[in-house]
Amino acid sequence: MTHFTESTIEETALAWLKDLGYTIVFGGDIAPEEPAAERENYGEVILSGRLKAALKRINPNVPPEALEDAYRKVTRPSSPSLVGNNRAFHKMLADGIEVEYRADGRIKGDKVWLIDFENLDNNDWLAVNQFTIVENHINRRPDVIIFVNGLPLAVIELKNAADAKATIWSAFKQLQTYKNEITSLFVYNEALIISDGTHARIGSLTADKERFMPWKTIAGDTLADAHAIELEVLLRGTFEKRRFLDLIRYFIVFEDDGVQPIKKMAGYHQFHAVNMAIEQTLRASLDKGGKVADSSGHYFTHPPRDAKPGDRRIGVVWHTQGSGKSLTMAFFAGRIVLHPAMHNPTIVVITDRNDLDDQLFGTFSRCKDLLRQSPIQAESRDDLAELLRKSASGGVIFTTIQKFVANGEALSERSNIVVIADEAHRSQYDFIDGYASAMREALPNASFIGFTGTPIELKDANTRAVFGDYLSIYDIQQAVADGSTVPIYYEGRLAKLELKESEKPKIDPEFEELTEGEETSEKEKLKSKWAALESIVGTDERIELIAKDLLKHFDLRLEVIEGKAMIVCMSRRICVDVYNAITKLRPEWHSDDDKQGVIKIVMTGSASDPLEWQGHIRNKARREELAKRFKDSKDPFKIAVVRDMWLTGFDVPSLHTMYIDKPMKGHGLMQAIARVNRVYGDKPGGLIVDYLGLAYHLQQALAAYTESGGKGNTAIDQQEAVALTLREYEICKDMFHGFDYSKWKNGNGSDQLSLMNWAQDHILGLENGKQRYTQTVTRLSQAFALAVPNEKVLAIRDDVGFFQAVRARIIKSSPEQELQAEDIEQAIRQIISRAVASDEVIDIFKSAGLKQPDISILSDEFLADVQNMPQRNVAIELLRKLLNDEIKLRSRKNVVLSRSFADMLERTIRSYQNRAIEVAEVISELIELAKEMREANKRGEELKLSEDELAFYDALEVNDSAVKVLGDETLKDIARELVKSVHENATIDWTMKENVRAKLRVMVRRILRRYGYPPDKQEKATQTVLEQAEVIAKDWAG
Repeated sequence: MTHFTESTIEETALAWLKDLGYTIVFGGDIAPEEPAAERENYGEVILSGRLKAALKRINPNVPPEALEDAYRKVTRPSSPSLVGNNRAFHKMLADGIEVEYRADGRIKGDKVWLIDFENLDNNDWLAVNQFTIVENHINRRPDVIIFVNGLPLAVIELKNAADAKATIWSAFKQLQTYKNEITSLFVYNEALIISDGTHARIGSLTADKERFMPWKTIAGDTLADAHAIELEVLLRGTFEKRRFLDLIRYFIVFEDDGVQPIKKMAGYHQFHAVNMAIEQTLRASLDKGGKVADSSGHYFTHPPRDAKPGDRRIGVVWHTQGSGKSLTMAFFAGRIVLHPAMHNPTIVVITDRNDLDDQLFGTFSRCKDLLRQSPIQAESRDDLAELLRKSASGGVIFTTIQKFVANGEALSERSNIVVIADEAHRSQYDFIDGYASAMREALPNASFIGFTGTPIELKDANTRAVFGDYLSIYDIQQAVADGSTVPIYYEGRLAKLELKESEKPKIDPEFEELTEGEETSEKEKLKSKWAALESIVGTDERIELIAKDLLKHFDLRLEVIEGKAMIVCMSRRICVDVYNAITKLRPEWHSDDDKQGVIKIVMTGSASDPLEWQGHIRNKARREELAKRFKDSKDPFKIAVVRDMWLTGFDVPSLHTMYIDKPMKGHGLMQAIARVNRVYGDKPGGLIVDYLGLAYHLQQALAAYTESGGKGNTAIDQQEAVALTLREYEICKDMFHGFDYSKWKNGNGSDQLSLMNWAQDHILGLENGKQRYTQTVTRLSQAFALAVPNEKVLAIRDDVGFFQAVRARIIKSSPEQELQAEDIEQAIRQIISRAVASDEVIDIFKSAGLKQPDISILSDEFLADVQNMPQRNVAIELLRKLLNDEIKLRSRKNVVLSRSFADMLERTIRSYQNRAIEVAEVISELIELAKEMREANKRGEELKLSEDELAFYDALEVNDSAVKVLGDETLKDIARELVKSVHENATIDWTMKENVRAKLRVMVRRILRRYGYPPDKQEKATQTVLEQAEVIAKDWAG
């Protein structure tokens, strides 16, 4: 029979890497003391011979002493922090190592390169499987390590696709363990890959579970077929030699968040969009009529239509909000500044709002290592003019488009200026008579690239005329499918306020998009419309109603999903009034101290504003401190009240609800609602709560989005989540058909605990009940979190709480209970009945009326209590969990005995699951097994053997004829001698070394022959003894 195992996946992955030109080596063959050893001890993670040879080969003109200096810098990390050391190494890898040496009587500075980024074949490409590392007496063996020039740049951890318990997240957890236990390996790490054969993800050293992402394309032009093997697509897509070196050099950045640097790696959509943008920049910036050089890469994403050499139009990158657009812009800037054909270009990044300029400048500043320079922010029109005039080359300059003035003067006629426009479709980029035409005058030979999170409307010829057509699209549907974002749901609450008809705001469908600066617009028509609407929206009665409704709504949201909310108001006056109304109802939420308080207004202002506003007006530095608090998911600052600030380019992953009470439409509305689509834990989606009747504008936005070729829904009606919740609820209810759980709602704590026992018993009694039930309740919980506080859903809240409590109980008492990564740090909260809620961790034995037993001294009294439990299925689960845990423990010490007990347990449970024997009979068999295991603990004392000696004795005693021929005393002597001999010969990694295994086999056979062990049974006994030795030697070798 063919078995599909983890090693099958490992061998397949190595075959793909071999196809890509990597040399494949088995870790045991190059281990210390082997004929082909490549390191002196197991603590070394760099293959020093390969690294030294590469340094010499890549840097032929650098003297040996300088190469030795570079080698020392690489191999002797100086920071106490893993991330600090990894950052220092990454800089050496991507930018080379500065060295000095004496030549011609003077000190000369030079650079030593660890990798030849131009000539791929000048590097040493190696994949090693089962590479043992020992650090602080801990022995670990990652599945596959990829070395380039002897440096361990990538680690691949694999799990078996055929094993239901070995998931991709088991591999993720294993990598986290490795980072703590064999830290030295990860100093040099650039990529971590996890796969269970079905799914595959890639992440950086600091990436949490949400940031391990799929890689869904190989060459970048189209997505891989849906049936393609994810691991193959990932390996071929990222470890093809040119792509891997580009990924390392241009697409990894350390972003400082003020606490610890976060290492970020581009996703596949960012990687290929930037590579296509580079190609198009070279085309667009050529003198007209010139020829584009052939690209050395293989990145044919999507050249813009009608693209011509020298037309100064690079194209538009449309990547949906939340998918890392700002970082994509930084990756593009970082790559284009290094391109030799651009001759040290100047990058000008333009936005149309001060707060956006600050946010984007902040992102680029945090990525200064990637840019190889610090960006500069233009303070004024004169400052911008000065920066552009004096800039002969280089520089990354940030400005708002309003700083360009039409005066017919060119600030720079260079053709190696690249203008990056954020949200390129906005009306401010008017190239006929607006600011953008002034920018074109000032920079007549610059090339333009646009980035946008929302599509360009088909009728918008202006934007295409300036930037060109799309060169990369990454839409909502793809972002949600990849896990880059979560879906957005919509709930209209206008009708719920029950306002008089005359007070309901009448919103003109043609109402202009209102942004900062337009509140005090000079256009009288707009001003009067705004004032009329603002007076209706901002009445005291309405604000009071909204405050009460909003608090009730958010309280219910917080009961089911951890996170934050944002309230969007149409004027600063209304912001202040809403804040006052909420803090009147919740006075403890207010604080004058920026470091305290649950709710804050984020707005600008001046000394001429009303006195009661002044406490909410903050300067830039204070607003940045508030932003840090709001981004911290654990900070008590839960609700931000805004008018325009923080509605674009502001990422708060834990933000899950946005309350909108402001007229918005088009791109502005799309940008704002995307604040809630960021990935956070198991957050199933974001919710937009509409108090002003924006459904029409959302439909219009969706129509424009779909018309532009986008797939996926901009905002899904919350009723869909309600329908899904009710569907899953009915399935759960059907599983409790005939079971009365009314005491969950009206009983006391004791009734509820008892009810949970019976409920668990009921579910376990159903065919495949455990798996079906736990999966259904998980789906129900996710849908419920999206649907709250819909009235239909709130009506079933207690039932959902009951279903969740029973699920938790079943998982806790399951022998398979190993918390997966997805069970940790959940955003979704369990709905616990107040009668049962407590800080106490529920003990499954105590709640079943039993004392927590010690398996090694299981008393007859305890077993009798279990046998007499009225909940028969629960009794089986409890016994199964106890026995399973004990067998796991024993398997680390005694192979034969634990295998024997595991077989007995499996046979009994299989009979129970197949309904072949009665429940009472199963309980009796399990209790007998428990007694046998209890008695087994005493055998060592009776035989006068140590624990290790007893294990070898059991390995020999399996053969009945050996017992008859030799007798107990001889078997004991053999066991003692085996322990001594194996102990003396077992070294680190001996299980991977065939020569040591062969030596041990010979030694075991000699001992068995000397004592007269039956010849026909010797081979099997030798194999069993070696198995036993492998288990015990793990402790000894450490």
